[in-house]
Amino acid sequence: MAKSMFEAVAVIGAGTMGNGIAQTFATYGAKVLLVDLSEDALKKGVLAIEGSLARVVKKGVITDADAKATLARITTNSKLEAITNVPLVVEAVSERPDVKAKVFSQLDRQCPPATILATNTSSISITQIAASTKRADRVIGMHFMNPVPVMKLVEVIRGQETSDETTAKIIAASESIEKVPVAANDFPGFVSNRVLMPMINEAIFCLMEGVATKEGIDTVMKLGMAHPMGPLALADLIGLDVCLDILEVLHQGLGDDKYRPCPLLRRYVAAGNLGKKSGKGFYDYSKA
Repeated sequence: MAKSMFEAVAVIGAGTMGNGIAQTFATYGAKVLLVDLSEDALKKGVLAIEGSLARVVKKGVITDADAKATLARITTNSKLEAITNVPLVVEAVSERPDVKAKVFSQLDRQCPPATILATNTSSISITQIAASTKRADRVIGMHFMNPVPVMKLVEVIRGQETSDETTAKIIAASESIEKVPVAANDFPGFVSNRVLMPMINEAIFCLMEGVATKEGIDTVMKLGMAHPMGPLALADLIGLDVCLDILEVLHQGLGDDKYRPCPLLRRYVAAGNLGKKSGKGFYDYSKA
């Protein structure tokens, strides 16, 4: 198996993306510090990693000893101050500019000057995030796909000041954990969500307007367009709140009404029906 270019990595945020990123780096030999302000989130994150590794063992991809060794390389902490002398930090907190700015400002103060600060943001400007630091040349987007241990793509997004050296290191680091990096420039939504979210949004408009049932809409896209999952089921997997946040960024950042979030999406989010993570979205997962 390949070995991570970075021997030590800190990951901030123990949610779905954060624990997946932590698992991936640890699988390839890196010592990982997983940080989340919530002890409960850390416990759930570690349980998610254990479950994910167990499934991989069951498939015969890795041995039980490999899984235990991966888990042993992951430590947790509920204080951001615990992140000090690591060469790479990957942030995976909520998709809100103010939250990310606060995190990056603190990281900038406490991490060595050479530390690269990467964000897993799916839509927010890398340049905007970097502006909260004094090392804009070493701030970069490292946008993993969900589920992180399985999906090969990493969008590598450089901000206005991101250096060639930082970009080259993150591309090499992505390859060292057997991901396929694709370079993108700093525009709202980058490539993945600029293309994906309008499709999901239009599917929600189709549902709201009664064009077809949710099952019908998803079946058309699966059987007609060879998508592995329908857009409404995919929205549930991503999280409807996350979809709404990304569409808001696209709408505001690009100023085009084609990115206007569907009112039905807003209603679901307001009701707390966020998809799989809440047990209900366009589909009901409460009995799953």
